[in-house]
Amino acid sequence: MHARKSAMKVATIAAAFAALSAAPVLAGGAWDEVKGSVYGKRAIEDGHGIVTLSAPYRPEDMRAVPLGIDAALSDGRTIKTVSFIIDENPTPVVAVFHMGGAREQVSLKVNFRVDRQSDVRAVIEASDGKLYMVSQLVKFAGGQSSCSAPPTGDPAEIAANMGKMKFEALASATAAGSVVTRGRLLLSHPNHTGMVLDQQTLLYTPVKMVSDIDVRQGDEEVFKVEGSIAFSQNPQIEFDMKRNGASDLQVTAQDTDGGTWSGKFPVGPQS
Repeated sequence: MHARKSAMKVATIAAAFAALSAAPVLAGGAWDEVKGSVYGKRAIEDGHGIVTLSAPYRPEDMRAVPLGIDAALSDGRTIKTVSFIIDENPTPVVAVFHMGGAREQVSLKVNFRVDRQSDVRAVIEASDGKLYMVSQLVKFAGGQSSCSAPPTGDPAEIAANMGKMKFEALASATAAGSVVTRGRLLLSHPNHTGMVLDQQTLLYTPVKMVSDIDVRQGDEEVFKVEGSIAFSQNPQIEFDMKRNGASDLQVTAQDTDGGTWSGKFPVGPQS
């Protein structure tokens, strides 16, 4: 089943590349195309007052641009999904987070490849199905397009470290009677885009991207994220979670080449 799912994702990426190559470039039309293909005719409301999006206006490195959101609902609804979208990327929907734990508030920050100057967006889906969006322009910092830039580092070392994980606890705070912990997950993985030309073989390095990351505390889902070629090399995800008393954080990551890795990290007793 996983192999079939991975093959479908790779085929989808290849089809997206072909469509982008054949399609005419229309100024301002990228979002209309993405919105129609992903959300159809569903209404998307202005998310200001519900969602705050953070993104550098002119990033230092287009290969690892930190995009972050802070979202909060105060009317009893919870946050079902958080989607990050980069209009001008080869695959515009760069990550979809499926949130667990009946969260009224969510904070996330992820490093993404931004291929060129583009509007970046965060779309929040509430538990009643309503959608809220905020957006911001990210300017191109110069240099090679990030999706066609090769991974940095020694290939043998990259292969040897693939799948290694690390969790860094950042802070804890008490909110509405719950302990909220913030941390950063780091995963060693080149996240090959399929768009990098090997200068020796003159062939493109095949797609080998992080497709899914599942984070749980005990039996409870913190989030499950569907990734894409836009994850940076060695993806980093900063997130918060309500503590539920479990002593460990369990992480499982998969890529489109069939790789699966797991890690368990102590998060300490709830206090």
